Amino acid sequence: MACYGKCIETVIKQLDQFKPEKDSPEQFLETVSTSLQTLSPQKQAFILEILSGCLEYQKLLTIVVDAFYLRDGRLCLWADYSLFEVICYLAAFQLEELGLQLFRDIVKSQPVHKVCKFLRFFFNPLNLGSWIKDEWSLVYETAYVRENWIDPLMRWQPEVQELINQLQGPLTNQSPVSKTKAKVTEPKEFNLTAPRPRTIPVPEPVPEVAKTKPVPRSTYQPPKEQHLLEMTKRYNRWKAEELLLRANIEERRCAMSRARGAPPLQDSRKKLRRRFLPQILKTPKLTFYRSNDSAPVKLNTAAILREGALFQRQVEKELQRVDRLVDGAGDFSGFLEWQKKMQAKDQAEQLAAGQCRRLQGKLSHEEAVLARQQVVQEKKQKADRKKAETAELMQQCAERRLQEERSMKELVEQVMETQKNVKVAQTKLLKGRRQTVQEVIEESRELLQRSAEAAREEHRRRFELISQLRALETQPTRRDKLVDLTQIPGYGLEGEMSVVELRERLALLKETQQRKEEEKRDQIIQGKRAKSRELQNTVEQIALCRAAMGRSAALRWEEKKVQSAAQRAPSQDERVLELQRRIQKAAERRRQAQLEARRRLELEESRERRLRALQRGGSACGPARRLGAT
Repeated sequence: MACYGKCIETVIKQLDQFKPEKDSPEQFLETVSTSLQTLSPQKQAFILEILSGCLEYQKLLTIVVDAFYLRDGRLCLWADYSLFEVICYLAAFQLEELGLQLFRDIVKSQPVHKVCKFLRFFFNPLNLGSWIKDEWSLVYETAYVRENWIDPLMRWQPEVQELINQLQGPLTNQSPVSKTKAKVTEPKEFNLTAPRPRTIPVPEPVPEVAKTKPVPRSTYQPPKEQHLLEMTKRYNRWKAEELLLRANIEERRCAMSRARGAPPLQDSRKKLRRRFLPQILKTPKLTFYRSNDSAPVKLNTAAILREGALFQRQVEKELQRVDRLVDGAGDFSGFLEWQKKMQAKDQAEQLAAGQCRRLQGKLSHEEAVLARQQVVQEKKQKADRKKAETAELMQQCAERRLQEERSMKELVEQVMETQKNVKVAQTKLLKGRRQTVQEVIEESRELLQRSAEAAREEHRRRFELISQLRALETQPTRRDKLVDLTQIPGYGLEGEMSVVELRERLALLKETQQRKEEEKRDQIIQGKRAKSRELQNTVEQIALCRAAMGRSAALRWEEKKVQSAAQRAPSQDERVLELQRRIQKAAERRRQAQLEARRRLELEESRERRLRALQRGGSACGPARRLGAT
């Protein structure tokens, strides 16, 4: 044991001398090996093996030792840091090679109470299975850490716990041996006054809570704006249908298609132009109204001219098309009908394919939900096992906490004794501080008096300067100067004149400028009148074209409505029906899985209630047993 103790002490000294910022591990080990040549080769090999292992796994060892100092080793000295690193290395990486008997001899060669405290913290199953494994997994791979280090430590845990209990037994049972035959001091109780019984406090009156206002009915009613929007939508739809019917009834002959064999009419271009442009009333105002006749849309001149030119081009194109038809050009109505049928057929096939894709997506979603439920059930089973294991560990932790509380009470008593001496030192410090504060106050008063006197002197000097300046300002001075406006200055410049002549010439220039401005104003007014006439003509043409376009748009909308109604008919595709059946089956399986999950949840809740009741019963029995033992 003495041999192991000396070897461990040399390792601790060398670790204290190692500085990772300056020294490299290889050079440091070479220097240590040269300094250990006086020892036997077995001791040299033992010391170098432990030292190299501590340097190799220093990151892992520092994680454990730092956590020990933060949690259970707050009262331990930092000088023992290297000792805890060596013990941690031997327990974590060399326990299987050394064996329990040799490890026990090494532990006995060191301070037993410190080493036992560290081993109890390190071999705690909660620490090994939780944060130690997680922190080591950040440095090495998780599987490697679990297989090579955590699992062996969990296997050695009960044997190391028995070793700790054996080593701590003699320390607790060891009675203090009296070296002298002097009388033992007998403690006496303090003669303290009995405390007065506490008076029963008067119950406070219950405050009256103000009544809350009821919820207004408007929160459960739809808003008025929504109702108004629906009314306007219905009115606009009714008005559009009425306009469509009127346009279909009053349809022009030029819009009707002519048969191929019919003879062309004479003077077709003139007649078509007359029919295409119906007579309507002129609108002098440059405003148009929407369908609901409530919000006017004002057009500027550029918009009116642009729209008039657009409609003019459309009219010319339509007249050219009609001329071609009159001259004997072919009619593409049959081809267009066949094209519409084929497009409708292609669209129906696309809709069926899209419906199949949607149903396949729903089916895959249902299958994924079932797989997810199975995974959740497996996780719940694993969680139940973990809960049972944690409950056992929590019971062990509670027992250890009771032991720690007892040790903390002893420490508190020691601290209370030291606080009595601290109070005397605090009173002395307070007296010294008060004296210094009084001296500082007196010095500050003297400085304030000096500054006040300097300010008064400065104020008096400024007042004298201001009075002197005001006396200078009150002295009389002559500032008037006689000027003759009809006199020429006589500087010898070209065009030199008096002020009166200059004013007359400026008046003449103003009169001529006013005449020019009036002439320009008359020209601008005439141009505006001409432009307004042109704009009125374009507005009339725009109104005609818009009426014709409205009728054609209504016809197109009716055709689209018929096509959409035909497309919305339910498809009877076999793929769609098969996918719908599979989705229904998957939905039934999902409902059954949900019912099973609910049953399992109810069973788990009942189990948890039983466990809580058992734990409460066990916690109530624990204090009763302690009272019976005392």
